[in-house]
Amino acid sequence: MIYFILYLFLEVIISVNISSAIGGLATFFEILLSAFIGLMILANFKSTLRENFMAVSYNCIDLQQFQSLNLFTIIGAILLIVPGFLTDIIGALLQFSIFTTMLVNRYNVKSDKCKKEDEYNSLKKDNDVIDVEIISDNSSNK
Repeated sequence: MIYFILYLFLEVIISVNISSAIGGLATFFEILLSAFIGLMILANFKSTLRENFMAVSYNCIDLQQFQSLNLFTIIGAILLIVPGFLTDIIGALLQFSIFTTMLVNRYNVKSDKCKKEDEYNSLKKDNDVIDVEIISDNSSNK
């Protein structure tokens, strides 16, 4: 209960300060823009979830990374939809931290682990091929 009251206090203080600095119309458009961004993140979450499933299936990320990537994305999108400057700031920070984590994980994974395994498998397949020439014996035509 104390955390909720602390949240409400901080939300009011931050919202009043930012609203008085940028004005009422800009505050209204900021609320609409952040809600639209949050809805777009939730609408595109299906493709993000599919990419994360693929990364887990290829052992590029573990289950804990998978859970945190998806959980923080959903929480951040919901916080962006909820009106208020503090929730927008926290929601945006959750999105950016997930974005940088995904970039770092994908860069390291593709360059180190997953990409090398794919290249190794393709080279292994090519090394197993034997080139031969078939010479037919036309002894039956005599």
